[in-house]
Amino acid sequence: MKGPPRLSQTKKGQQVNRNINPKRVFRYQLMAIMSCFFVMGSLSMVGIASNYIKETLHLSDTKANILPSLVYIWFLICTIPTDMLMEKIGRKRTVLICMIVLILSLFMPLFFDNYGYLLVCFILLGISNVCLQSSLYPLFSTMVEREKLTHHFTLGELVKTASGFVAPYIATFGAVYCVHVLGLGWRVLFLVYLVIAIFSLVMLASMEVDKEEKTETKADFWGSFRLLKDGFILLSFIGVMCHVGIDIGTNTVAPKLLIYRLGYTLDKASFAAGLYFLARLAGGFLWTSLIGHISKVHFFLISIGLIVVALTGLLFAHHKLLICICICMVGFGNASLFPVFLSQAVLRQPEQKNKVSVLMIMGQFGGALFPFAMGVALDKIGMTASIAVLLFAVAYLIFYILRYPHFHLDKS
Repeated sequence: MKGPPRLSQTKKGQQVNRNINPKRVFRYQLMAIMSCFFVMGSLSMVGIASNYIKETLHLSDTKANILPSLVYIWFLICTIPTDMLMEKIGRKRTVLICMIVLILSLFMPLFFDNYGYLLVCFILLGISNVCLQSSLYPLFSTMVEREKLTHHFTLGELVKTASGFVAPYIATFGAVYCVHVLGLGWRVLFLVYLVIAIFSLVMLASMEVDKEEKTETKADFWGSFRLLKDGFILLSFIGVMCHVGIDIGTNTVAPKLLIYRLGYTLDKASFAAGLYFLARLAGGFLWTSLIGHISKVHFFLISIGLIVVALTGLLFAHHKLLICICICMVGFGNASLFPVFLSQAVLRQPEQKNKVSVLMIMGQFGGALFPFAMGVALDKIGMTASIAVLLFAVAYLIFYILRYPHFHLDKS
C-alpha cells in the first residue's frame, strides 16, 4: 500500500516535488484536518446524547444536564495547559494525543451504558475536544498561506457545525433502525464518530508538516487571567460565556420543548436539535458574506434582537411551527457572536493577542454553567423557568452593548 504524499525540502526551505504534485499534498492535509474538524463537532452532540441518556436511564433533567456541563467545564481548565504542552512536544504530537483520548471517549459508550461510565466518557470527551480545539488551529495555520487562513478556518467551522447538524439524525436513525445492531440503538452515533476519528488519526499520523516555529513568548498559566483586570476584556470574556451558554442550552432544550409541550417522543422530537444547527450554519454563511458590508455593532444588535424575540416566543409557544421558528431564530442570531468578541478583544490589546485568544476560548466553559442551571430550573419549576435562564444570558449581552456601544474600537 502506497504511503501518503510527501514533500522534501531543500536547504533554502523550498519545496521540491518528489513523485507528487504539491497540490495533492495539500489536498491530503486538508482532508485530514477537515475530518478532525468533523470529529471535533462531537462536542455538539452532547445535547441530543444527554436527552437519549435521560430517557434510557430514566434520569432527572438535573442529572442529565450534568453531562454537557462535564464536557464544557474543561475549557476553563485545559486550554492553557494544552498551549504549554504544544511548546514542549509540538503541535502535531499534541493533536495526535488529543485524538487518541477522543477515540477512547467515543469507544467507551459502545460497551458501557450505566451513568457512572458515561460520566467518565463525557469527561474524556470534553478534555480531548478542548485540547484538540486549542492545538488543531495552530497546526492548521502552519499548512495554509496567511492570506487564505481566514477562509480555511471558516471552512473548518462550517464542517464542525455540519457535524453538529447531522448528529441528531444519526442518533434518531440508530434509535429506530439499529436497536438490534450490536444492541447499540441511538449509541450508533458514537460508532460513526469513532470510525471517522480513527480515520483522522491514521491520516494525521502519516502526514508530514513543516518544521514548527518557536513562539517568542512562553505560555504563562496566569498571564491570560491577568488580562481580566481590563474591564473590556473581562466583559467580553463573560460575553463568550453567555454566547456559548445560549448555544448549548438551546441545543439541549430544543427537543424537550416538543416533548414537554406537545407530547412528542424523543425520536420524533430530536430533529429540533438538528434544526438549530442548520440555522447556525445558515447564519454563519450569511455573516461570512456580510463581512465588510455591515459594522460589527449593527450585526451584534441584529443578532441580540433575534435571540430576544425568539426566546420570548419560546416562553409561551405551544405550537410546533412557532417553536421551530423560534429555535431557528436563536441559532441564526447566535451563529457568529464568538468572532465578534474575539476580534474586539484582540484589537483591545493586540500586543497580547495570543493570551487574549486563549482567554476567549476559555470563556466557552459557559456551556457548563447554563445547561446545568436549566436542568435544575426544569425539575424544580418547569419549562418556562428553564427558558428564562437563557434570558439572563441575553440580558447580559444587552448590558454589554449598552456599556460599549461602539466596542470602543468599531467606529464603522
